[in-house]
Amino acid sequence: MIAFLLQITPAPVDTTAAAAAETATTESVTLWDLALAGGWAMFPLLALSLVAIYIFVERYLTIKKASKNPTEFTGRLKSLVLAGDIQGARMLCAQTNSPISRMLEKGISRIGQPLKSIEASIENVGKIEISRLEKNLSALATVAGAAPMLGFLGTVTGMIGAFIAIAQAEGSISPKLLSGGIYEAMVTTAAGLIIGLPAYVGYNFLVSKIDSIVHDMEYSSIEFIDLLQEPQV
Repeated sequence: MIAFLLQITPAPVDTTAAAAAETATTESVTLWDLALAGGWAMFPLLALSLVAIYIFVERYLTIKKASKNPTEFTGRLKSLVLAGDIQGARMLCAQTNSPISRMLEKGISRIGQPLKSIEASIENVGKIEISRLEKNLSALATVAGAAPMLGFLGTVTGMIGAFIAIAQAEGSISPKLLSGGIYEAMVTTAAGLIIGLPAYVGYNFLVSKIDSIVHDMEYSSIEFIDLLQEPQV
């Protein structure tokens, strides 16, 4: 029995397969490798991503600054206007750097004129302030729509390159030959979506912030017009 067991030899180990598995686990694809695999489409996509980041950060800081409206500003302004201190009210608006203060300052400078003229002047300044807040937002929306489309264009060109390689190949087609174009196609699609989705979310986030400021501007202008119609004591 012991002699029989000694005659049994272990099965040979496939060292080639083990080495290949070990090499596959140790190799890793870096972000730079993915960018290079994307081909020509990655360069305009990189430019679009930089534009989107710049516009979002710049607009966010501007809108955040414009949304600051001291709570005591409205009360102090109302007291000055009711007291007839027009010059003091204008100085208070000049010292408060916000769209609401600039809009109300124009209305204060028109006190004494017909109410329709005051309303028109406030509305005109309000439109100018809204236009300043919305500056470059259309470019951010363009990036949100153009980046995925550019990624899809890279996908199409990558697939065309893959089929051209298949058509020009002689004999058997290797998986490596076919995977090159598909690799490029998938990378550009992913890059376009990675850029386009945050740009789209950022655009809608900034628009919601601007809508909130516009609501405050409308409310303040209505309060100011009502203040001018209050009977003087």
